[in-house]
Amino acid sequence: MTRSLLKNNAQIFDWAMRLLDPVLVAAVGVSAYRAYLGSWDLPDRYVLAVIGMAFACITLFPFAGLYSSQRGVSLFEELRVLVNAWLLLAAIWITFLFLSKTGSDFSRVWSLYWIGLGFLVQAVVRGGIRLSLRALRRRGYNVRRIVIVGAGTLGREISRRLRRTSWSGFEIRGFYDDAPGMQGTICEGLPVLGTVDQVLSDLDSKSIDQIWIALPLRAEARLRELLEGLKHHTVQVRFVPDIFNFTLLHHSMSEVAGLPVISLTGSPHEGADLVLKRLEDVVVSLLVIVVTLPLTLLIAIGVKVSSPGPIFYRQQRVTWNGVRFWILKFRTMPVGTESSSGPVWSSREERRATRFGALLRRTSLDEFPQFINALRGEMSVVGPRPERPEFVEQFKREIPGYMQKHLVKAGITGWAQVNDLRGDSDLKERIQYDLYYIEHWSLWFDLRIIALTLVHIARSRNAN
Repeated sequence: MTRSLLKNNAQIFDWAMRLLDPVLVAAVGVSAYRAYLGSWDLPDRYVLAVIGMAFACITLFPFAGLYSSQRGVSLFEELRVLVNAWLLLAAIWITFLFLSKTGSDFSRVWSLYWIGLGFLVQAVVRGGIRLSLRALRRRGYNVRRIVIVGAGTLGREISRRLRRTSWSGFEIRGFYDDAPGMQGTICEGLPVLGTVDQVLSDLDSKSIDQIWIALPLRAEARLRELLEGLKHHTVQVRFVPDIFNFTLLHHSMSEVAGLPVISLTGSPHEGADLVLKRLEDVVVSLLVIVVTLPLTLLIAIGVKVSSPGPIFYRQQRVTWNGVRFWILKFRTMPVGTESSSGPVWSSREERRATRFGALLRRTSLDEFPQFINALRGEMSVVGPRPERPEFVEQFKREIPGYMQKHLVKAGITGWAQVNDLRGDSDLKERIQYDLYYIEHWSLWFDLRIIALTLVHIARSRNAN
């Protein structure tokens, strides 16, 4: 009975965490004031700010997914969710100071201490809880005893993944499968305990906590029979849909109008992640625009001197959800170059650029004005490169999955570009890199791409 203590009180543990976090936010706010300003006696405006932010996190942290079950979730993923939650909390605080025009009433250093230390304290607390739960699970506490119904490809994959994450506390007792001759054999190092019908008779005698159903989609009738029989038991049932033979892109599970819905294809930039992505674009774009202002002025002068005409070149491109926008670049070709030829796919052999324009293209400095597009919300700093509408119409018929890259905003740089797939490179391979980026998007992935961009600009063979 003792070994089931945590399992039986999981809801109490969840509420304890929901109460602990706002207390931590408030306590760190007070401690940060003492550390920087040397007093425990906070002015009324600081007290109200601390209380307000504590209440804000009560609403914000669940929205960010901080209280979803972390059993089986990697440390990196839990840390990612925590970072997102605190960035949103910081954004709310900065927005409050801006809209209320009270920025001068609060210490900036105190605000940084509060946000930074708050994240670190919560990370340490959650890390300690995670280590404690792992230690308890190694001793047999808080373990979920499960069986897998279906010893096919999907069932075997489930067993492999769960056994690789033994710290998650899932103890697999074995498989059940109707296939002739499988009963009594060993599959993936686990026994096949019997047919699907035998699950019901074994539930009580084998102390099973959860049943994971991994039957193929064609076994709908068998699945219905099993679920009907399980109505008479209190065991938890998990269904793993056999969708992994489909082409998946940022798939997820949600509820719409009370119906469970599996999204096989979706955008990673929704909800809290959409706010985080926008915050990243604004901060990075402003930073680049300010830091490179002297260089930008020199380039503008160079464009004007090297060829008569405007400094900027505007061209229509396609971005998120197929929306068209006007992309900005420093002009690298003489005015009217495409008036007779129409849209032309750039290649390394072409010689349409001016001498100064060719230099800008080789170093990608012609792309600098696109940070204005990103600041205006038309593009992102990181994402698949946008194409002209004429080429989009062509490529979507020739390249499988091409239109899926428009599930996110177009970017100034991207995963394909830092892998030297730029300009006149293999478009099919480039699309695979774009789709990989969408499937694996995270803030850390974006920051890695930004860092790699600085290295790859000078090395690229394909810039045009």
